[in-house]
Amino acid sequence: MVNTTYQVQGMTCGHCVSAVSAEVGAIPGVQDVQVDLAAGRVTVSSDQPLDPAAVRAAVDEAGYDLVDA
Repeated sequence: MVNTTYQVQGMTCGHCVSAVSAEVGAIPGVQDVQVDLAAGRVTVSSDQPLDPAAVRAAVDEAGYDLVDA
């Protein structure tokens, strides 16, 4: 299992958490998505390392911005 944490800007409420969780959770290989709204962090558990472009696209589709590390 691979756990990766991403910083996401623009999340402010429970709907934000649901939207990001749904979009990122739809990426093939993702097993779990945990969103820390207060910290703006999304931790993704997957069965293999994820393509950063796929994560960025999913966060963008949800309406938020992935912060470059």
